[in-house]
Amino acid sequence: MSKAFTREADSGLEDEPSEPMPGLPKGVPNYITPAGHARLCNEMEYLIRVDRPKVVETVAWAASNGDRSENGDYIYGKKRLREIDRRLRFLTKRLEIAQVVDPILQAGNDQVFFGATVTVSNESGVSETYRIVGVDEIDPARGHISWISPLARALLKLREGDLARFQSPAGPRELEIREVRYESGALPDR
Repeated sequence: MSKAFTREADSGLEDEPSEPMPGLPKGVPNYITPAGHARLCNEMEYLIRVDRPKVVETVAWAASNGDRSENGDYIYGKKRLREIDRRLRFLTKRLEIAQVVDPILQAGNDQVFFGATVTVSNESGVSETYRIVGVDEIDPARGHISWISPLARALLKLREGDLARFQSPAGPRELEIREVRYESGALPDR
């Protein structure tokens, strides 16, 4: 049978599964800090104004070279365009439902809410600092945890000196809240 009548995956043009995007439970607002919102907007602007036009130019040049079936620049460029467009659709949807919450407006509050930077100590007395942020701002290496994570949910609405109890992958844990502060910037790198 001729290859023209078969569907084969050797062209490399099929969509490959993308990495999973952080999800939001249905009916839950997409809270985000001003810094996180600006980061998403900047990424979207870069993709639209710089990255996508550059790839389109490469694809157009590669297409003008003739045989597209074995043209690596064309095949890779088309794949990259699909990735960019998929990311743009995701960013558009996220920004449409985003509710920007500025943590600095909570300054002086000793209760944990969205945007709080919380220092806790565990049963051994070891202290760690976390910042409660939106699902699109998660960065565990910097201590940024999602407000819908088990740890953040255990901390929300508690005050300095309270104990937070939650179920971690390692089993039940208990943390004492040492300090709650609200700041506009990110935590320093650890």
